[in-house]
Formats: sequence, C-alpha cells, structure tokens
Amino acid sequence: MVPLPNFRVEVGGTASLHDITGVPDIDDRRQFNFQGLSLDLRYRLLDRERAPFGFTIAAELHGDRIDETSGAKGRMYGTEFTLAFDRELIPNFAIGALNLIYQPEWARFEIGGASEKSSTIGAAFAGLLRVRPNVLLGGEMRYFRQYEGIGLSEFSGQALFVGPTAYFQLSERSRLTMSWSMQAWGRPAGSAGNLDLVNFERHQARLVFGVNF
Repeated sequence: MVPLPNFRVEVGGTASLHDITGVPDIDDRRQFNFQGLSLDLRYRLLDRERAPFGFTIAAELHGDRIDETSGAKGRMYGTEFTLAFDRELIPNFAIGALNLIYQPEWARFEIGGASEKSSTIGAAFAGLLRVRPNVLLGGEMRYFRQYEGIGLSEFSGQALFVGPTAYFQLSERSRLTMSWSMQAWGRPAGSAGNLDLVNFERHQARLVFGVNF
C-alpha cells in the first residue's frame, strides 16, 4: 500500500522450514510452520532517477511464534531498521545496492520459560543486471554480527552469506522477489569453527510477492 508519495506500507506473513541435526546447543528438529506476521514501513528520501543515488529508510516490525534459528516455539518480537542505498551503475542495465542493518530482538521460549535479548548489525551488497525489461538477476553478499542484549553489549558470533537473487516486475502493481544464500563463513564467539550455526542459519531463502494498492 502506498498511502503517500514515496511512502510504502507492507503487511506480510512468514513460514519457516527447519531441518536441524547435530548442531551444538540446539535440539534436533525437522518441521514446517507458520512463523509470524510483519509490518514493513519504507520512506524513500532520494530517487535514483533524480539524484546521484537512491536512499530509503525502512523499519520492519515482526511478531513470531517460531524462533528462526532454532525452530523452538515461543514469543519473539523484533524490529529491523535499514538504511538502503542504490545506484544505477550502467543506465538501464546494472544496479548496485547497499543496505546497513540493525536488528534488536526479544524472545521468550515455551519450554523452560527462558527469555533472551539480542541484537544484530550487518551490511548487505547486491548487484543486479536487467536481462529483460521487467526482470533483474544478480547476486548478494551479506555480513552479520550478533550480540547479546539490544545494545550490542557482548559479541555472540558472525557470519557471511552469499547467493543469487532475482526480481520480477509482474505488472504495474505487482512484483516478485526471490533470493537464496548459504553461509560461506562464520564463527561463534570463543570458537575456531568455520561456520556459526549457533546464531545463524546454514541456508536462508526468501520469496516475496507484493501488490501495490
């Protein structure tokens, strides 16, 4: 929904698939569940067609019943604040995008009643090529650092994700975004491992269908 020029409101739902075996400190789990609901607010301050680059500020609020990393049931609330920059590198052909991200989250789990507060900061870079007038294909690289507490108090782990992404403009008012990435490198605090499967997923996939009203 676009109630005002350059201001977009999106309401969404999320489903999660977990297949966890042999990960330290996380129960083995294989399940598919409805995860939760989200509200996404975006305001475009600069349009790349009229400025040197595009600049959008965004805040996504979500409430979940399934923890996205462990798959455990509970009540999870969080917000993702994003500063999004994009620039047309080659007119009508190549686009580059940079997102700076801060995610504070609160969780209370059903089993044991344990509660957690955490925060994640990250940066994501994507490059897209226009292969058809309404189709963009490319790749994305994202780096995240997670901390205990919402104030980035104690370092918990870090991870680097890489993978392909695609954007389809289905009509003047509808669009489809698809992305998949795998953890190429990571390290939890106090470990010498090459992946952080305690704080982050091994694979992340996202499918978003949007309609403007």
